[in-house]
Amino acid sequence: MKKRSLVGLIAAAGALLSLTACGSGSDGAAAPTCKQLDPGQTWYGTNKETLSTFIATTGTCGKNTATKPLALFDWDNTLVKNDAGEATFYWLLSHDKLLQPTDWSATSPYLTPVAGAALRAACGTAVPGTPLPTSTNTACADEILAIGDNGKTKAGTSAFDGYDHRRLEPAYAWQVQLLAGHTPTELTDYATQARAQNLAAPEGTEQTIGTTKVDGWVRYYPQQQDLVKTLQANGFDVRIVTASAEPVIKVWSPELGVPADKVIGIVPLTDHDTYTGHIAGCGSLAPDQVITYMEGKRCAINERIFAITGPTAFDQQPPDKRPALAAGDSDTDVVFVADATTLHLVINRNKPELMCHAYANPDGKWLINPMFITPKKHKDQPYPCATTGFTTATGDHQPLTGPNGTVVPDQQDTVY
Repeated sequence: MKKRSLVGLIAAAGALLSLTACGSGSDGAAAPTCKQLDPGQTWYGTNKETLSTFIATTGTCGKNTATKPLALFDWDNTLVKNDAGEATFYWLLSHDKLLQPTDWSATSPYLTPVAGAALRAACGTAVPGTPLPTSTNTACADEILAIGDNGKTKAGTSAFDGYDHRRLEPAYAWQVQLLAGHTPTELTDYATQARAQNLAAPEGTEQTIGTTKVDGWVRYYPQQQDLVKTLQANGFDVRIVTASAEPVIKVWSPELGVPADKVIGIVPLTDHDTYTGHIAGCGSLAPDQVITYMEGKRCAINERIFAITGPTAFDQQPPDKRPALAAGDSDTDVVFVADATTLHLVINRNKPELMCHAYANPDGKWLINPMFITPKKHKDQPYPCATTGFTTATGDHQPLTGPNGTVVPDQQDTVY
């Protein structure tokens, strides 16, 4: 007899649940009407039915329980199309809002001497704290953008080294570290203006930063808006775990009904209500050593939701201290998405480590959906799971192993 996946079993149970969810309770009283996913929203294949059944079986609507199941979502390209953190970074550059640092090499403990020299050459050494004229100094804008977006100088040299590749993406961190000298109120204002600009721009809009064309628009995914609100209505504790600056995503999340205190992201540290250029640590790691990235997302979840501190914050916890549902789109998300106990929702952006896990589907609980707006094209070649599917702490690539310790075979891209 073939083993059926949990996703398949959940979907198969849908018909029975649809008959009982709105019927009478065991005492003869009418069962409550629980919000369901919008039938007008399109999902891939049977994903909507699987999610509907998951919500009905795991949610608390109509149930007498004090515990809310946890549902965690990445933000950029998971709940929205494109990247709200990057959109804000682009806005800062185009509006001369980044300030001249005292020493470029001190803006990140991992910035290479070559990158520091490139920044000094492109941006000069003006009075510290004065605005960098990145709207007109294209060389400076190009250098900052190349390092902040790609982790490489404009000349193509690695801009960072010496960091843990499973706990930190230094380019993401650097975008937040460059907020030094601004106040939280100012950043909220900048993020609000960037959000308005990107939502108003037509889909497909590009903008030019320096001499580089970048995305100039963002959209909320209607399907994900509906999913979040349906989860909330069915008793789930829905939270955001993002590798963007936390204050930025707090500007975006209310549209989904997710309050600011339910957003976890990179936290810029302050002194006298001014950003210092440093970011909060996690677990046993000091400031600037970790962000909400890969293992860092798990650490932040454990520390800030379950109050688990110290080195154990990086460890996978027992099922009662893990999300029932976790959703992401990138290798950034692979650790916390894999930690989910009942359903792992993946938006396919062709990211190899995440997609290797999703297509291998070792526990039968992985659900894959194409991007809801302008999805990625079919990846013709298999994901190289068996050779380079896993990124080590030192940045090397090794074979990916599954939960049972065996190497995950290469996987074909079939959901696009």
